[in-house]
Amino acid sequence: MKCKIELNDLRFYAFHGVLPQETLAGNHFLVHLTLTAPIERALSSDDLDDTINYGAVYRLIEAEMKIPSKLLEHVAGRILHSLKTHFPQLEEIELTLSKLNPPVGGEAGRASVILKETYPS
Repeated sequence: MKCKIELNDLRFYAFHGVLPQETLAGNHFLVHLTLTAPIERALSSDDLDDTINYGAVYRLIEAEMKIPSKLLEHVAGRILHSLKTHFPQLEEIELTLSKLNPPVGGEAGRASVILKETYPS
């Protein structure tokens, strides 16, 4: 049995961006994550070691968000790599990384990149 675990609206304040003011002032970011993994053992064991630890996932993302990057794509790619490295049982990761109020020369709620990667079993 496969399970999809969603973590939505993970909020971070970080210093990603191409423009100088973005790296100085920072901005708010949101992460939405869907992780697919086998969880058969967790269904009966009720043991955190048999599933994906949400707190550990948050801390991995938080660590990557603390490293300034120019591009959202770069940050999102690092997050994907870190998640797969720390949770090799993951079969698929879908990640949306959004910058709130991006500097586009007008009103915009957010700019996002969406990455989806499937890993062979």
